[in-house]
Amino acid sequence: MATKKAAEKKGTAKAGEKTASKTTARAKGEPQKGIMKPMNISPALAKVVGNKPLPRPEVVKKLWEYIKKNNLQDQENRRNINADENLKEVFGGKNTVSMFEMTKLVNRHLS
Repeated sequence: MATKKAAEKKGTAKAGEKTASKTTARAKGEPQKGIMKPMNISPALAKVVGNKPLPRPEVVKKLWEYIKKNNLQDQENRRNINADENLKEVFGGKNTVSMFEMTKLVNRHLS
């Protein structure tokens, strides 16, 4: 009996007991909100990550894949990104930006 009360208190179930399934607050078909909401991508950024709407974290992930694939991370100061022609448009014409500044500049290309 004590173990059953302890299990109820902790919110855990003993072996063989069923627990109520959790339901999500978001109904199916309702648009996503927050950080996982798909964002529209500008034509300049689309050259790097593609033109289909993506959540902000996916955009950053694809951007880093592009940077690593094209060896654009500065070899001496790894916090800097050296822009090629495609990234120069995204970075507002700058040749080199820090990875922290990069996020700010990329946000301008998402709506």
